[in-house]
Amino acid sequence: MMHDEPIATPFSRYVFVYGTLRAGGSNDIRRFRPAPRYVASARIAGTLYHLGGYPGVVLGGEGRVQGEIWQVDPAVEAQLDVLEDVRPDGTGEYRRTSVAVEVDQSTFDCLVYEINPDRLRGNPVIASGDWMRAR
Repeated sequence: MMHDEPIATPFSRYVFVYGTLRAGGSNDIRRFRPAPRYVASARIAGTLYHLGGYPGVVLGGEGRVQGEIWQVDPAVEAQLDVLEDVRPDGTGEYRRTSVAVEVDQSTFDCLVYEINPDRLRGNPVIASGDWMRAR
């Protein structure tokens, strides 16, 4: 897949997507504008839960979650916040957090949407940590 060279600005940031926002997912991040730039495939520490038509991650622990790193514009970040139901008081479906994600010799400070633990309600764990294989 060919990508235009990104115009790096101090306002762009990285996001780690692990579920429906992955390339080919039902909310494929490539549909957002301005167009996000693919950076790399990666894994983070966490546990992935099956919530029906989409997953949620709880960060940390021994498990590994498969996903992708994308560089996004602030306008896309704002759209993702709406999609993921992020609320300032922390009561939304997801919470924004930052995770250092290592790829080869580089570390990316990535925004990650972590499921609000109140929303898990005993949902099953996706043992593979890969939503695209589990859906």
